[in-house]
Amino acid sequence: MIYLDNAATSGIKPESVYQASDHALRCCSGNPGRSGHDISLAAGNLVEETRLLLSELFNAGDSSCICFTNNATTALNTAILGTVKPHSHVITSSLEHNSVSRPLEYLKSLGCRVTVLPASIESGVDPDEVRKAIGADTSLVVMTHVSNVTGTVNDIASIGRICRDEGIPFLVDAAQSAGSRSIDVQKNNIDMLAFPGHKGLLGPQGTGGLYIRKDLAVAPLTRGGTGSFSESPDQPEERPSAFESGTLNVPGIAGLGAGIRFIKETGIDNIHAREDVLRRLILAGLREIDGVRVYSPSADADAGCVISFTIDCMEPSEVSMIMNSQFNIAVRSGLHCAPYAHSMLGTLQSGGTVRVSPDYFNTEEEINIFLDAVREMAGF
Repeated sequence: MIYLDNAATSGIKPESVYQASDHALRCCSGNPGRSGHDISLAAGNLVEETRLLLSELFNAGDSSCICFTNNATTALNTAILGTVKPHSHVITSSLEHNSVSRPLEYLKSLGCRVTVLPASIESGVDPDEVRKAIGADTSLVVMTHVSNVTGTVNDIASIGRICRDEGIPFLVDAAQSAGSRSIDVQKNNIDMLAFPGHKGLLGPQGTGGLYIRKDLAVAPLTRGGTGSFSESPDQPEERPSAFESGTLNVPGIAGLGAGIRFIKETGIDNIHAREDVLRRLILAGLREIDGVRVYSPSADADAGCVISFTIDCMEPSEVSMIMNSQFNIAVRSGLHCAPYAHSMLGTLQSGGTVRVSPDYFNTEEEINIFLDAVREMAGF
C-alpha cells in the first residue's frame, strides 16, 4: 500500500523504533520509578533518556518540564482544563481540532467565554487580531501550529510574543508540526506545547507529551500513584511526576526516543525540506486536474505537508474508498475531527474533504501514482 495518511499517524517508522520497543518489552519491562531492582531502573533510564531528547528537541531548558501522556489529546486537555480559570476568557482559532474545541465547549458550559478568531487558508490567524481580542479576563490563548485539514501554519512566534507581553499563557497544539519543523519553546514564548509521539516524531501509538513552562501553574488532569510522596493524600507538586500518575508506556516511550534520535541524525530541516518537495508536487498535480478543488495554501506558502481536496460529483468518502480498494492508496476523508476548519472552508455539510499527507519516507513515484489515480477518478 502507498501510505499517505501520516497526519493521522506515521505509517512507516525507522527500523530503530521497532527495535527499541521490542528491547524495552523484553529487557526493561519493570515499572519505572516504582522499584529499586535492575529491570525497574532500566525502564526508568529509558524514560528519562527520551525525556531529555524531547527537552533538547524543543529547547525546553529543563527536562522536568516534559511530561509524558498517552497522546496529544490528553496533553491538550491537561493544559486547557488545568489552566483556564472559572468564568474567564479563552482565545482560539477556526483551525482547531476537537481536542481543543471540545474542552473549550465544556468550559463554556461552566461559564467561560471563548473567542474563535477567523483564519485564512493561506496564512492562518492574524496576530494583531489576537492582541485585539485579549481582555482583562483572558486566561489562555490556544492555537494549532499547523492545521490538520489544510496545512495552514499559524505564526506562533508573533502570537507567542504578544501573549508574553500581555502576560497570557500560550498553548500550542503541535500535533502536525512536532518532528517535521523546528519548534523552540523559549524563542517562540510558548508556555505549553502539546505533542503526539506517533506522528512526526515517528514513535509508537499511545505516546505523547506536554511541555509546561517551569514557573507556570497547571493543575493535573489525573491524580494517583506516582511512585513518590506515597505517604501524602495529595497529588505531589514535583514535576514531571505530578502529571504522570500510573504506569508509563515504557515500550512506547523507548520507541519514541528512537524516533527522535532518527530525526536528530537526519536533521529536522532536511525532513521539512523533503516533505515540502512532496507537498509542492501534490499541489501542482491536483491544480492541473479539471473537477478537483484544493483547500490548502499555495505551493509558495509556508505550509505543513497536509493537503485537502475534493472531486466534483464524488463524495469524499467515496474517493478514499476507491483509493483504497482499487489503487491501494491510503488517504483519509471526512471532517478530520476539525469542524471549525470545515465550516470555514464551506465543506462541513458536504462530507468534508479528502486529505493526503505524505511524510519523509514517501517518494515522488508514489505521489505520481496517487495523482494518476485522482486523474482517473476525476475523468469518470
